[in-house]
Amino acid sequence: MLQKVSICGVDTTGLPKLSHRENEALMRRLKEGDRAARDAFIIGNMRLVLSLVKRFWAKNANADDVFQAGCVGLIKAIDGFDLSFNVKFSTYAVPMILGEIKRYLRDGNSLRVSRSIRDRAYRILKVRESLEERNVEATIEAIAREMQVCEREVAYALDAISDPVSLYEPVYNKAGDTLRLVDQLFDESQSEEIWTERVALKDAISRLTERERKILRLRYFEGKTQTEISAEVGISQAQVSRLEKNAIGAIRKEIS
Repeated sequence: MLQKVSICGVDTTGLPKLSHRENEALMRRLKEGDRAARDAFIIGNMRLVLSLVKRFWAKNANADDVFQAGCVGLIKAIDGFDLSFNVKFSTYAVPMILGEIKRYLRDGNSLRVSRSIRDRAYRILKVRESLEERNVEATIEAIAREMQVCEREVAYALDAISDPVSLYEPVYNKAGDTLRLVDQLFDESQSEEIWTERVALKDAISRLTERERKILRLRYFEGKTQTEISAEVGISQAQVSRLEKNAIGAIRKEIS
């Protein structure tokens, strides 16, 4: 999030500053049902929301949405506040505003990470920091060795707490020529070399006898055993084995 001047159409530089006395007076009036006082109180306390929202600038979230969540927390605090609490409104409101923002950030994340994995990831981060302070390259292998766990656990935990990135996130932009993450993806299964091999394999299989093709289909596409195939085709298991071996040899010879 950028430090925006205008959030949700609100010019934050023009937000009013209310004194403690003004806040108290508006609170008394709004509790008596004065709608104008309620609106004035909400606007007058948006600076409180803004000050708390700034704590989350580093989060990969939309500033407008976070500010709106904070305002929802502000309104809930206004509705729940009682003058008999004998505390400043801001003291009561801050936890509620923060709670609403954190709830939005948590619920807005499609990837839920268990507490145990998060705890492990934070321990990994501390170990990484410790290694760097000792001028040791903090590779996954080094971290795993330091923690006496397998490398896979380290990699999994770190991936789990990483923020998801849109495939359309710009990774390079020069002279109006934008390169996005999706542009760098490559499907190896569709490469020219793989495609050529598939054509050659299909051609080689077509040269086999009908019985050989059927045996390969039953064996490698349907996962049947040679014994099951022998019963279905009506030949011995030894013949199935020989035909399978000959067919594979012929295919290898064709595509090599």
